[in-house]
Amino acid sequence: MLAVAVIAGILFVWSLLAHRLSRWSITAPIAMIGAGVALTAGSDPPLRFDFDTKAFEHAVEVVLALLLFVDAVEVPLSVIRREKGLFVRLLGIALPLTLGAAFAVGYLFFPGRPLWLLAVLATVVVPLDLAPAASVVRDRRIPGRLRETLNVEGGLNDGIVSPVFLLCVTLGVESRGAQSDYVDALLTAVVASAWAVATGIAVGWTSGWLLGTSWVHGWTRGTAVRLGVFAVPVAAYTLSGALGGNGFVASFVAGVCFAPAMRHLPETAVDMTDDLVTLLALALWFIFGQIINDVFGNDVPVSVVLYALIAVVLVRMIPVLLSLMGTQIRPADRLFLGWMGPRGVTSIVFGALAVTELPEQQADFIAQPMVMTVLASIVLHGLSAEPIARLYARLARTGAR
Repeated sequence: MLAVAVIAGILFVWSLLAHRLSRWSITAPIAMIGAGVALTAGSDPPLRFDFDTKAFEHAVEVVLALLLFVDAVEVPLSVIRREKGLFVRLLGIALPLTLGAAFAVGYLFFPGRPLWLLAVLATVVVPLDLAPAASVVRDRRIPGRLRETLNVEGGLNDGIVSPVFLLCVTLGVESRGAQSDYVDALLTAVVASAWAVATGIAVGWTSGWLLGTSWVHGWTRGTAVRLGVFAVPVAAYTLSGALGGNGFVASFVAGVCFAPAMRHLPETAVDMTDDLVTLLALALWFIFGQIINDVFGNDVPVSVVLYALIAVVLVRMIPVLLSLMGTQIRPADRLFLGWMGPRGVTSIVFGALAVTELPEQQADFIAQPMVMTVLASIVLHGLSAEPIARLYARLARTGAR
């Protein structure tokens, strides 16, 4: 309970000074990380979290399930229809190339590691989270088309990478035995994904139709609708798990199927779920402070630091530039889309889940690059936000193309 009180107090203090702190690029995640590092450091810290429990594992799973649902629901379908070709390139070409690049760089820097472990690492460091660079998405000096593209890509990216991550972890867990059967592991993952998709469609479409019908006929009210929306990802996640399915995939698919019903619901329908996701994510940023202390309590090889820097700077940039070749998007915009790929909560959740599922030595291997990648992203993307906005303002004044 002390941890909850401390996190709430830090969040309240930050809310009092949010505008002033934003001038120094001190966002809520950065404030939470700093507090987490300070309060969990040392041999006898005031706070300490136990990551080796089922309760912690389920908690981070729920955070990701809610996050995936909100991302899917809030994806504007009008933007997808208008920029369909762009998203096909970013998600259908650039994302697979990015995963491949992260795997290849891991193979180069960490020779001798199992291929499946390098694949897990690639899925951990690739997902996007715009929270560390949220000011960019809100800054009107940057063209609206680019901000909308990043929002939509960020919402869909995690839902696509999640099943790949879980498949790689499943193969890794299977490899513990002397007689590993990767075919059985693959079939198990496919069956789990099939159950998840079926559950997500059933829960998302049915709940969306019921809530929309109830609201249109005046059978309910706004507060009840917000509670009903929150119940959808919880139902999809838990029901899918009970059926042997993948809860993350089910929550994301439920969000995709629920999204069309939003045109029949009040604009505030998702607000409660969105706020709860934000709050839980901030708590996770606080816990990330302890993960930083744990990682830096051991020696961090130079190869890990280099891998993290390349993962942040080049692993996304090059695939995006390649995928946008031949388009009419101007060079500055291509560079912006390639550069602006911050890592955050999803990488932390994937890393934490990998740590709880894998043997200790392999878990440590995943934790170090994950922490270094997220930290490098916070620093580099955070510091570059304002210069990028000023550059676009100058381009707008000069009419550059």
